[in-house]
Amino acid sequence: MRIAAKGLTYVYNPKSSFATQALKGVDLTIEEGEFFGIIGHTGSGKSTFVQHLNALIRLTGGELKVGEYDLADKKCKVLELRSKVGMVFQYPEYQLFAETVKKDVAFGLKNFRKGISAEETEAAVREALSVAGLLYDEVAERSPFELSGGQRRRVAIAGVIVTKPEVLILDEPAAGLDPLGKKELMELLHAIHGQWCKTIVIVSHDMDEIAENCTRAAVFSEGKVAFCGTPKELFSRGEELAAMGLDVPVTARCAQILRENGIELDTDFTCGDFIGKVLALYRGDGAPAPCAGGEQEPAAARAEREEGAPALREGGEDAQ
Repeated sequence: MRIAAKGLTYVYNPKSSFATQALKGVDLTIEEGEFFGIIGHTGSGKSTFVQHLNALIRLTGGELKVGEYDLADKKCKVLELRSKVGMVFQYPEYQLFAETVKKDVAFGLKNFRKGISAEETEAAVREALSVAGLLYDEVAERSPFELSGGQRRRVAIAGVIVTKPEVLILDEPAAGLDPLGKKELMELLHAIHGQWCKTIVIVSHDMDEIAENCTRAAVFSEGKVAFCGTPKELFSRGEELAAMGLDVPVTARCAQILRENGIELDTDFTCGDFIGKVLALYRGDGAPAPCAGGEQEPAAARAEREEGAPALREGGEDAQ
């Protein structure tokens, strides 16, 4: 489903002294199959925009088409649209409410597919939990509130993907997770992208998350799209992002430091690409050799190792 917005506008509390224009003519196209990022400071309009995509906020100005659905049409089949465009909010585990995991995941499915049989429901819930990385037999009859925070988030995601939406939208999906939890969640989203949902859209403040995972991203500022492109294109504009109150990935900051010291590095700002190119530059032969774990080992470090330099134990102490 292709998403196309043109001149999209929205005002909160119109015709009152509290009126706030959240969107001021958004033009943006998200192609089917993308893993798309949306970034922007608080109040930039990004969350208001994504809530338009499955009609949680109804269109009041401009144009918006999501696949075959024209949201400017008052006859738009909203329930049908929502079964195809799933929305996962920030801290989705706070939205769990049913007595068991099975009932919670099945709730949306029963709303969208009237008359679905118990057997079909159980099969769909079992499959959704499996895709979300949970074993049906272990969690189905448990209360979601007995699970860990990470497991609850997976249950909440399963409750959205159970209808197999073509577009999955996630608002700050990794919020509150530690680094390992973030890594596992992004791996889950890529698995879902490959298996179930053709298009994934994430709203995120984490620039490293955008650089590492998205095919393209849009920067929202003051209710408009300031610019849109690949992570490489976006994060090459570090000064403009800083002027909007936004950070850049660690790799982009490092590349800027190198540039200030006369070293130009052509990188897409993903961690693996950046490290590989820095090490190739360090070696000077453009062909860094792989070391354990897939990382590249600097020539000087390799020489020391080969000459019998003492190895290090965990904790950084010299081996005895």
